[in-house]
Amino acid sequence: MSASVFTEAELGYLHGGRRLGRIATVGADGTPHVVPVGWSHNPELDTIDIGGHDFAKTKKFRDAARSGRAAIVIDDLASTNPFRPRAIEVRGHAEAITAPRPLIRIHPERIVSWGIEPQRHARTVSRPATPAADAEPAAAHPRPGGDRV
Repeated sequence: MSASVFTEAELGYLHGGRRLGRIATVGADGTPHVVPVGWSHNPELDTIDIGGHDFAKTKKFRDAARSGRAAIVIDDLASTNPFRPRAIEVRGHAEAITAPRPLIRIHPERIVSWGIEPQRHARTVSRPATPAADAEPAAAHPRPGGDRV
């Protein structure tokens, strides 16, 4: 794979044991929909892969399939005293993949991160054409309740 769209510090954060993020999609009527999800960084495709139990039956999956767009925020608190939040937001093209198992694959187009490096980063990234939807997902993080992404 060529160089990642994520900085080294962002990759360290993404691979640092965080398991929960919040995906945002938009319904057919324009209403935003935000829910917690399990996720993983797919280093082969440099994407964020999101999945879960009965995933193809969920509103978020239908929204991503219809619109082709999604965003995710992965965040935590580095400290509560002093209060130091850190996060990465990834917006981009979303594939609703049905096989071998359902998942939403976000191809980053806009990345915003804060609290991870000394300076806040916000950038638009350019990438080659979207890879085939049948590419194998990366190893997954366990989800709360034992589901795997």
